[in-house]
Amino acid sequence: MEQNKAEPLATPLIESAALFSEQAGDILDARLSDRFIALDPAGYLLIKVDTAAGLLIAEHYPNAINDRGLATDPDTGAVLSCRGGDPRLPAKVYEGRTAKELGIRLTEEGDPLPVSRLDHALYLGRELQKAEACLREGRPYIQD
Repeated sequence: MEQNKAEPLATPLIESAALFSEQAGDILDARLSDRFIALDPAGYLLIKVDTAAGLLIAEHYPNAINDRGLATDPDTGAVLSCRGGDPRLPAKVYEGRTAKELGIRLTEEGDPLPVSRLDHALYLGRELQKAEACLREGRPYIQD
């Protein structure tokens, strides 16, 4: 399998769409989360909610992808840790009042763009929608 391609969904994950429920949705989500996901060579984004300012914030961190498919620091080649490690500074910070506004900034404003893979863009869209709902409802947001 190529490093940059996720495996296609070969079989239906839920046997009957007519029986879709919150529980079935949770099962489907868990199954979809437990698969190979290629990393975006353009980098990753950390999404935050600034309740006081009424803003959604996306911090872009560039990375490179090594021959094992791991994200590495583009300057040092060191593998980036998901858990702790030295803090990095974002290359760029994007802000918007809504998921749509911030999504447009991420996909239309920038040279180079901070997103290069469709699956990454779809994931960010879902996360931005969740973040916007949390901002509107005054709930804490945690990025998946």
